Amino acid sequence: LLIFSYSTLKSLRFHLKFISSVSAFGDDGFWLLTNWTGLLEAEDMMKYKNPKESNEVRVEDLLNRMNLEEKIGQMLQIERKCASDNVVKNYFIGSVLSEGGSVPVPKASAENWIDMLNEFQKDALSTRLGIPIFYGIDAIHGHNTVYNATIFPHNIGLGATRDPELVKRIGAATALEVRATGIQYAYAPCVAVCRDPRWGRCYESYSEDPKVVQAMTEIISGLQGDIPDNMLNGVPFIAGKEKVLACAKHYVGDGGTINGIDGSNTVIDRNGLMEIHMPGYLSAISKGVATVMLSYSSWNDVKMHAHHDLITGFLKNTLHFQGFVISDYEGIDRITTPHRADCTYSLKAGVSAGIDMFMVPKFYKEFIDGLTTLVKNEVIPMSRIDDAVRRILRVKFMMGIFENPFADYSLVNYLGTKEHRELAREAVRKSMVLLKNGKSDEKPLLPLPKKAPKILVAGSHANNLGYQCGGWTIEWQGVSGNDILEGTTILDAIKNTVDPETVVIYEENPDIEFVKSNGFSYAIVVVGEKPYAESHGDNMNLTIPNPGPETITNVCGALECAVVIISGRPLVIEPYVGLMDAVVAGWLPGSEGQGVADVLFGEYGFTGKLPITWFKSVDQLPMNVGDAHYDPLFPFGFGLTTEPTKAIYFQ
Repeated sequence: LLIFSYSTLKSLRFHLKFISSVSAFGDDGFWLLTNWTGLLEAEDMMKYKNPKESNEVRVEDLLNRMNLEEKIGQMLQIERKCASDNVVKNYFIGSVLSEGGSVPVPKASAENWIDMLNEFQKDALSTRLGIPIFYGIDAIHGHNTVYNATIFPHNIGLGATRDPELVKRIGAATALEVRATGIQYAYAPCVAVCRDPRWGRCYESYSEDPKVVQAMTEIISGLQGDIPDNMLNGVPFIAGKEKVLACAKHYVGDGGTINGIDGSNTVIDRNGLMEIHMPGYLSAISKGVATVMLSYSSWNDVKMHAHHDLITGFLKNTLHFQGFVISDYEGIDRITTPHRADCTYSLKAGVSAGIDMFMVPKFYKEFIDGLTTLVKNEVIPMSRIDDAVRRILRVKFMMGIFENPFADYSLVNYLGTKEHRELAREAVRKSMVLLKNGKSDEKPLLPLPKKAPKILVAGSHANNLGYQCGGWTIEWQGVSGNDILEGTTILDAIKNTVDPETVVIYEENPDIEFVKSNGFSYAIVVVGEKPYAESHGDNMNLTIPNPGPETITNVCGALECAVVIISGRPLVIEPYVGLMDAVVAGWLPGSEGQGVADVLFGEYGFTGKLPITWFKSVDQLPMNVGDAHYDPLFPFGFGLTTEPTKAIYFQ
């Protein structure tokens, strides 16, 4: 008895040809060799497996071979914790994701991530048609879920740089770090236009100005690569294995909700929506963005996840977007109030509106059963299912995942490289916005002298990497402390920068007596918001959290002080401006605090400009540049400048 595997026979194709006429091995019912060669010839006819065919030919060939179960499976993206035990194989799942903070093991290495992803991929490739998966993750300010990754400033800080070329380099670095872990899909960039800082996602927005947001979509060219000159507008593009799929989000109007309440209603006419909230998507599509994610919010009381006019009518038909539209996390569940009140209705509404891939982390069986019934009962036409799957397959073929489905270890050393950390440091110093410098123009405080007998560093955010990185860092809501992040705190950055003979004393919240009695030359105070994400950050008062105000009062009431505000948005600072000699909007700078010290001490000059209006009182909100009632503390675009200096000595 001779037993040959299919793969062995395939490799012996040449030798089989001349014996293919042999009728059988005998009378015991063995496979005819003619049958084996027939199978090989049939595979040759599977155009979707032939990389020489055009992507569109491959898409149509594969789509025509798929049954309904396989098509619905491709429309699903499920959470990694739900994807074990052959779930990917048994349900033909199209994609897997990590929700915020979801990791293979604590402090997982790049190799840990790759090994996990490849197990999921083996399951996918073992299905009848062998359609590979891709893996998605929130890499929104660097590869922020992953231990030892470079954490870049959040978008609000990048908007302050007004430097699209810098942002493109950040995109390229982020793509390398994401690919270092084997992941191919980053849910970035957020092209929201934050019109009200009370919104808990304001730091994910580059600016209140759509023109700034448009300019910053250059990050897509860093993430995905530069599109070829002959590419049609709307066609998705990714340049190779060192790039990732990008995702323009959250379509559309998420930054314009009433009172900044996350996921609520954006009330604006169509012209306003198109002029303020849509331009970022026009730029993203022109750069070949592969995917668009929907917003939890509504536009004039119609949920975006159910908005056929804006998804199918405008995005797909008018803008000719050819990539796929993905829901947000459990997005269709939020179509109803309360959530999941009518799952069949929500499923029908989402699919009919034009959503292609559904982020259904846990309830995928319910999704499969429900959509199967809707299609078989002709409530959802097969043409709508085919449109969704066609778009998903188009992206998969475009990214080359059929030819190279498995991740390898070749890029693991790109995670948290020195070069990427230097890039992040550059971004930090360019993002710092100097709001005040000295009690008078004639006597600026900054840059600070590096050589002084003794200086005080105070504040809750001076020695806390988690706080300076903000939300969406390691965990969904961010973290506190220095134990599970690699980077440089602002305190350590100060110590690294001052003269070796300068004594640096850190006291988180010193009392007045301590400040007055220790002979300090000057003080640096670093205070701000604790980390938050999404609706957890919605805030109707926007005051500096305690003990920040007390720290400012105690220190700045007794010493010359420079105050750095670490926050995802403007906060109420007007009561303290008179006390503070210098004020810096530090945003959420990320892991490389050395960039803060670079500008405080004059290694580089301040160049950042406000990407968002700094209000006086929350009673003024919403207030944006161009409004009739515009009366800010510091206007949009404001930012004092300084020049780099040689060493300064305390007099």
